Amino acid sequence: MAENTAAKWEGRVSEALQGATADQIWPMLKDFFNFHKWFPTLANCYGLSGTNGEVGCVRFCSGFSIPSTDGSDSVVSWSKERLVAVDDERRRIRYEIVDSNIGFKSYVSTIEVVEGGDGGVIEWSFVVEAVEGLKLEDLVKKFETGLKSMARRMEVAVQ
Repeated sequence: MAENTAAKWEGRVSEALQGATADQIWPMLKDFFNFHKWFPTLANCYGLSGTNGEVGCVRFCSGFSIPSTDGSDSVVSWSKERLVAVDDERRRIRYEIVDSNIGFKSYVSTIEVVEGGDGGVIEWSFVVEAVEGLKLEDLVKKFETGLKSMARRMEVAVQ
């Protein structure tokens, strides 16, 4: 019996919200099929199956945040992602990538918004098998940059 020995990467980033509460931001995070409205490098995000925001629904996302595995910068990166958990009380979603051209295997991510600071704090964590051609610190930096921009967009939306 073969044993899975692939290295796992774990990352966590957070961003404080200014003038927006966790309760105001939660509906935007739960809107699983419309993540492109908030995340800066996603050109598209739409539902493929299921009901938006309900466990089991699947979305398609595409953009340029992570290079495709074919090595070409001109190819749009894409992923199909399944919502695996929703916790309204804790304002948390968890999703997994079920197919992609970005080299992610066994990717699971959790996004939650909690009370803290002057408003709320968005926390985003992930676990993924090591990705060939990427460094963990570069991947975390992409999440940090994206989350910062996402938080600013969400703050503007609630003003």
